[in-house]
Amino acid sequence: MAKECPVCKDKIIGRADKKFCSDYCRNAFNNQLNKDSKNLVRNINNRLRKNYRILEELNPNDKTKTTRTKLIAKGFDFQHFTSIYTTKVGTIYYFVYDQGYLPLENEFYALVKRNS
Repeated sequence: MAKECPVCKDKIIGRADKKFCSDYCRNAFNNQLNKDSKNLVRNINNRLRKNYRILEELNPNDKTKTTRTKLIAKGFDFQHFTSIYTTKVGTIYYFVYDQGYLPLENEFYALVKRNS
């Protein structure tokens, strides 16, 4: 009995355990299967990349100050970061990979770069 490809309905020729007629159909099936989760991950990664570029642009010397207004004007999203670092005295830094920011008084932010 001939098996049928679940994507294009063509006859499958080859090994007995083969599920798809071609690499194209296999990829199409798996891309469709993972579409929702991939979109979520892709959107979050895009936001993280954008935040990283903004911090990198505003912090060329690895330590500087900026305002919340400047960050927001460039499209910075404060909800997306990769890690939090808390110092011994309780100061909380938010990091997007190795670029970080520390909320200060009066809507100011200290921008830092973590040394590896």
